[in-house]
Amino acid sequence: MNSGGEWPQKKLTVGLSPASVPKGGSGFDLAIASAVLGAAERIDPRVLADIVMIGELGLDGRVRPVRGILPAVLAAADAGYEQVVVPECAAAEAALVPGVSVLGVRSLRQLIAILADEPVPDEEPDEEGRPDPLLAGLRMPGTGAATGMHSMGAAHLDQEHDLADVVGQSSARTAVEVAAAGGHHLFLEGPPGTGKTMLAERLPAVLPRLGRQESLEVTAVHSVAGLLPPGKPLIDVAPYCAPHHSATMQSLVGGGAGFARPGAVSLAHRGVLFLDEAEDAQ
Repeated sequence: MNSGGEWPQKKLTVGLSPASVPKGGSGFDLAIASAVLGAAERIDPRVLADIVMIGELGLDGRVRPVRGILPAVLAAADAGYEQVVVPECAAAEAALVPGVSVLGVRSLRQLIAILADEPVPDEEPDEEGRPDPLLAGLRMPGTGAATGMHSMGAAHLDQEHDLADVVGQSSARTAVEVAAAGGHHLFLEGPPGTGKTMLAERLPAVLPRLGRQESLEVTAVHSVAGLLPPGKPLIDVAPYCAPHHSATMQSLVGGGAGFARPGAVSLAHRGVLFLDEAEDAQ
């Protein structure tokens, strides 16, 4: 193996249980490779017994990130596990879960050395100015213009829009403020150009910051969708999602063949779902 281990010279059977649950994705790669190394006695199997491994393996042995790290670690914590191994670039996201010890690794070779109590090899840093290859390709396929989405929640998490930008419209501003204060639905009606979209975009700015549990819920949804903003493992502001009126039902409520994706309704959880031109929706 190109990661310093030897493939067992015997028949090897890998079982994923429970068998009744459909399984897919590359997030099992690291766990399967670790189990193989345990079977080959390259790693003590007893060390692996209480550790949850999450990550994709590249052909060069690099540990690549996968979508849904946060909800996976939350599930591991609920199941009683206290140690998880994740890709190094996703360690901050995994560390959001209390009561869990997180180990971030960059390669399988590095993981073998740590678990075998050997000197940890140095990994070559990425060339300056080039995107990290371990973060490439994480955006959810099918988002953007193809699904009729003008904007997703993660694109509006920096609170760039402020209600103070709206000049006049005192009655409409009051309605927005009341809706934000009471958590009410809001219906904006008027001719084109009167500022309905502008007001809706600024509604998240007057919503309170999300609490810890609310932040974990929103972050988990965006993690599954592959839409977490770079360098921001925890989303603590209300998301905003504005699907186009031509958006498909799947992009609105979620779903999909092979890989279920969160829709606009889920991405707007704890935030604002703006349905512009709702009467023209398909």
